[in-house]
Amino acid sequence: MIPNSKKDFLFDLINSLSPSEKRNFKLFAKRLAANEGAKFLLLFDALDKMSAYNEQQLLEKAPVTKKQLSNMKAHLYKQVLTSLRLLYADRNIELQLNEQIDFGRILFNKGLYMQSLKTLDKAKQVASLYSLDTIMLRVVEMEKVIESQHITRSIKNRADILSEEASVLSKRVDLKNRFSSLSLQLYGIYLKTGYIKDREGREMLESFYKQNMPVYDFMTLGFYEKMYLFQAQVWYFHIIQDFPVCYRAAQHWVDLFHSEPQMIKVATGSYLKAYHYLLDTLFYLGYYERFAMVLREFKVSVQQKDFILDGNSRILSFLYLYSNMINFYFLKGDFTKGVKEIVPDLLRDIAPLKRKLDVHHLMVLHYKIACLYFGSGDNERAIVYLDQVIQNSQIGLREDLQCFAHILKLIASYEAGIDEKLDGQIRNVYRFLIKMDDLHQVQKEMMRFIRNLSRIYDHELKGAFIELREKLLVYENHPFEKRAFLYLDIISWLESKIENRLVQEIIRQKFSEKIKREKYRISNNGL
Repeated sequence: MIPNSKKDFLFDLINSLSPSEKRNFKLFAKRLAANEGAKFLLLFDALDKMSAYNEQQLLEKAPVTKKQLSNMKAHLYKQVLTSLRLLYADRNIELQLNEQIDFGRILFNKGLYMQSLKTLDKAKQVASLYSLDTIMLRVVEMEKVIESQHITRSIKNRADILSEEASVLSKRVDLKNRFSSLSLQLYGIYLKTGYIKDREGREMLESFYKQNMPVYDFMTLGFYEKMYLFQAQVWYFHIIQDFPVCYRAAQHWVDLFHSEPQMIKVATGSYLKAYHYLLDTLFYLGYYERFAMVLREFKVSVQQKDFILDGNSRILSFLYLYSNMINFYFLKGDFTKGVKEIVPDLLRDIAPLKRKLDVHHLMVLHYKIACLYFGSGDNERAIVYLDQVIQNSQIGLREDLQCFAHILKLIASYEAGIDEKLDGQIRNVYRFLIKMDDLHQVQKEMMRFIRNLSRIYDHELKGAFIELREKLLVYENHPFEKRAFLYLDIISWLESKIENRLVQEIIRQKFSEKIKREKYRISNNGL
């Protein structure tokens, strides 16, 4: 009998609970004497002991019939969420405000109108402090209901004031929604195709961006409107590979939180993303000193005692810190050091989070780990992680990353001497690139070169590597072809073959020379 291991929402929820959250649930459920030994508690215990969801096993261990199971699970699901809501109400501003609005509704239903208005007004002041316009609008709508049914005479011209307040808030909420929708759509485009591939793609994206960017007066924008505006700008300039402008937008995004630090508490996820994309842009620009400074700043920020991480922000901080720490080793060319210092910790810390990570972020992490191994010369381990990117079957997700994972695997296979099936691999990669519409000049030159490797004599190899390098150098600053070098440092690999040195030695040397030039430039500017 094959066990039933299908995904189950209740099992996933219980599995995600920390020991303290489980204890809190037990205390919450047993607050009523009648619940002691209740069937839903026994169901909780049975699910908590499972390593994977198995309905048949559950029915054997829990005191419920198959007919009762669905309703019992729904009841338990609600009880667990209620206990979590009570546990975290004092740590989450929006939960607190929703509770206050609920209290206002209860007081209104009891006919205690002035008490209801006072409770709602307190909620509105707190919501205003944290720029929570949607919640403020809910409060105003509730106040309008009270005023329309009971003349409180609390303020002269109360109806006019509330109507104007609702109108202003509605416009702000609408503008925020338009900015956030544009940002989300741009993110969706990036998730599907990655960077812009050609002129037609760029023109289409420019047209989409301009048509969907709302008209606005920056000086009148609230926090969230500015945040989503910067977010949309970051995605747009990132996709078209205009990294200097992208850097400015990302810096504005981070600075926005520094100017209103109270917002970190209610928009923690966006705060973490702001730092991530600032670091990501600095990495692509190759600004090592600035990257190192911002990375230290980011680490210190998330490690402060008063920085509260919930489950979502804990996952984001894990992803962004490890992703940028790997980029730090990439910048310096310390691939072997990165494998020793970062990979073991990453694999240890990812284990309890793997069920919660989305496919996209897993693909990115696996590709970065593969690049670390490739740069350190461990091609076989690189292939293991590249296969985890390549074998992902979700069509329309990071097609660009899959394309370059295929190409890097070909190079790693050649380097590892696993070339007995190379011709077949090349044909498969050709078909894949054509299917993904990603067979551009850099890819064509690389594929052509790898396909001809078996026909090149050993004494001709160096000349062939030099010839390929000269061909590819032409594309380093090409508006669309240059994106290939964001995924693979092909030039450094070719130079390592030409000079018969490790690729990380080449990158480390370039890094050292760049630092010297930067110090010389700063010294001269200082004079």
